[in-house]
Amino acid sequence: MMSQSTLESKLEALQCHFNWNLDCSRSTLFRLKYNLEDIGTEEGYSWLGHIYNLQGFIHYELGFSEDALRFFSRATEAFRQMRNTVSDEGPWLVVNYGNLAWLHNQQGEQVQSQNYLSKINALMNEYPSPSQDELHPEISAEKAWTLMKFNKEKKLLAIDYFQRAIRMQPDMVAWRTSYVLALVNAHNNSDHAIVEKMRIAKEHDPENLYLAALYLDACPQKGTKMKDEVCTLARRVLKKPVSSYSGINPVLMLYSKYLSVHEAIDLIEEALERHPDERYLKWCAANCYRSRIFSRQTRTNLLERSMIDKAISLCKEVISLYPHSSLNMKITLADMYVKVNKQDKADQIYNELLESDLEYKEQQMLYNKYAKHLYFNGKLIDRQNSIEYHKKAAVIPHQSFHRENSITMLEKYTKKYGSREIEEFLIKLQQ
Repeated sequence: MMSQSTLESKLEALQCHFNWNLDCSRSTLFRLKYNLEDIGTEEGYSWLGHIYNLQGFIHYELGFSEDALRFFSRATEAFRQMRNTVSDEGPWLVVNYGNLAWLHNQQGEQVQSQNYLSKINALMNEYPSPSQDELHPEISAEKAWTLMKFNKEKKLLAIDYFQRAIRMQPDMVAWRTSYVLALVNAHNNSDHAIVEKMRIAKEHDPENLYLAALYLDACPQKGTKMKDEVCTLARRVLKKPVSSYSGINPVLMLYSKYLSVHEAIDLIEEALERHPDERYLKWCAANCYRSRIFSRQTRTNLLERSMIDKAISLCKEVISLYPHSSLNMKITLADMYVKVNKQDKADQIYNELLESDLEYKEQQMLYNKYAKHLYFNGKLIDRQNSIEYHKKAAVIPHQSFHRENSITMLEKYTKKYGSREIEEFLIKLQQ
C-alpha cells in the first residue's frame, strides 16, 4: 500500500482528462454536456469510448460523482466492444483507467485507485509507444479529440496531437477525419492546403456527411450544379440517425447560402416531421427561423405573424431543453418579442439576464447585445444607457467579436456626437 503522497504524485503524472488543463467554467461544461448528448451513440460510434470519458469528466466537474463513475464505466465497456482484438485490454484504455484512478482517489477509495494504476502500468509495459519520445498514438488521439472540443488554443494543440497519432498509426480513418475537422475549426477552410486535406479525408471517409458538407462549401460548384449537389447531400443526411455529427447543421447553412433560408426552413421542418422529439433538430430549426426573421433582406412588415409566432414557440422550447446553456437563445427570444411589439417581454428577459450569475465572456456578449437593444429596439432610443453598456462590454479583457463591436459602436458615437468623455475612455482602454 503506497502512501497518499506517492499515490497523488503518480495520479498527477497520468495522461487523463483530470491532467489536461481543460476549461472547467460551468457554462463550458454544460455546453459540452449538451453537445456530447446530441452526438448520439450511433453516429458517434467510432468515438463512443472517448465521448463517455469526456462526459464522465464533465459530470465530475459539475459535482455529479456517481454519474461520472457511470460514464467512465460505459467508456471502458465501449472501448472493449469497439476494438475487434483478441484481448479486450489495450492501450486505448489507458486514459479511461487514468480517469477511474483519479475518481476513486477523490472519493477516498485508495485501494481501487491503486488497482487502476497497476492496470495502467501493465498496459504501458505491454503496449509501448512506437516512438520512445511520444505518447502512444491511442493516447494522443484521445487527447486530441478531447482538446478540439474547447477553445481555439486547445484546438491548435489538438491538431498537433492528431498529427503525432496519425504519423505513428496512419490507417485510422476516424483520426484523419477529426484531424481535418480540427483544422477547419481552428483555421479558414478556404486555405488551399486545408481544402486538399479535406478532399483526401472525404475520399477515405465517404460516409461522413458532416465533412462532405464542409468540403462542398469550401469548393462550391457553379450555379445549378451547386444547388443539385446540396439537395442530394441533404437527402442523404435526412436518412441518417439524428445527430450533431450527421451533417444537418452545415447542410442547412448550405441551403441558406446557395438556395434560400425559406428552403432551409422547409428542410428542417421535414426533418422534424420524421423525428418530432429530437431536441437538436429543434435547436437547428430555431436558428433557421432566426436567420429568416433577422435577415437584412427581410422587412419586418413583410414577415408573416405566424412565422414569428412559430419561431418564438421554438425558442421557448429550445430554452427549456437546454436550460443551462441557452443565453444566445434567450437573447434571440427577446429580440423576437420586439418584432411583435411585445417590448415589455423583451425588457423582462434582458433584465433577468442582467441580474443572473454569468461568467465574464457571457457578460460581455450580453452587455453588447443589450446596448444595441437599448439603441435600436426600445420604444425610445436610450443612447446614454446604450453607451454605458457598450463601455461595460469593452472593459472586460476578453478579445471577442462583441468587444470589438462595442468599441466600434463607441467610436461611431464619438464621430457622430463629438463626445470627449467617450474619446478619453477609448484612449484609456488602449493603454
